[in-house]
Amino acid sequence: MESRRVNISACVMTKNEEKNIRRCLESLTWCEEIVVLDSGSTDRTVEICHEFTTQVHFHEWMGYIGQRNLLREYASHDWVLFLDADEEVSLQLRDQFQRIFREDKLTRQYVAFSFPRQVFYLDRWIKHGEWNPDVKLRLFLKDRGYSGGQEPHDMVIVDGPVKKLSGKLYHYTYENLGDHIATMDRFSTISARSKYAEGRRFRLSDILIRPGFRFFKGFILKLGFLDGVRGFIIASVSAFGVLLKYSKIREIEWQENRRRKRERGGHA
Repeated sequence: MESRRVNISACVMTKNEEKNIRRCLESLTWCEEIVVLDSGSTDRTVEICHEFTTQVHFHEWMGYIGQRNLLREYASHDWVLFLDADEEVSLQLRDQFQRIFREDKLTRQYVAFSFPRQVFYLDRWIKHGEWNPDVKLRLFLKDRGYSGGQEPHDMVIVDGPVKKLSGKLYHYTYENLGDHIATMDRFSTISARSKYAEGRRFRLSDILIRPGFRFFKGFILKLGFLDGVRGFIIASVSAFGVLLKYSKIREIEWQENRRRKRERGGHA
């Protein structure tokens, strides 16, 4: 059977990522197309992106799911590879991609490929805990997949078989501990609003039990303690994020109750 040429569109979302974006895009130069969707960077992010591609687009932020689905539409090739600006395709993973698409056999059998993501945190690679293994599905046929999930944690949903690869995607996550905590605060707000909109309401067990179990799961069950102090910090901040999320659902309920009272004249 005659081999067909298979091309990949690498798609990256950005906003104020000048510290990370060059490393990300340099790891994608083997792709036939690089597409960037920026949501209003005020640093040198867009300038750096133009060094690698002419396909740099802008759209106001619509949320992770909406932004990712729009980015997918800009891709001109059949296969789409999603990356975040603080991620990097390792040489091993790149070689696996190139071999698969050169030989073409697996691209006829599968509609998507997943692979493990390894996190670089506080100057060291994290090897255990809730961040490892962290398998991501990011390479897929454009017409067989889309972004779904629940904000702020989008995920690619595909219709068809998925092949898991061994090459790693590197994730240069939070710049420092303060950045980590600030992100947890921001993500917990997004998640709380999303859950409340879907009908989720606060229960006391959400803050009495869930945070402690999250810590136990990450630090003990998933062997986070083997990463030492970093493992303890990751498990602790994750537990704090759970506490924030469900506390904010309660806060939203209080705000809604006050709003209803004002609408009734404030006498209820």
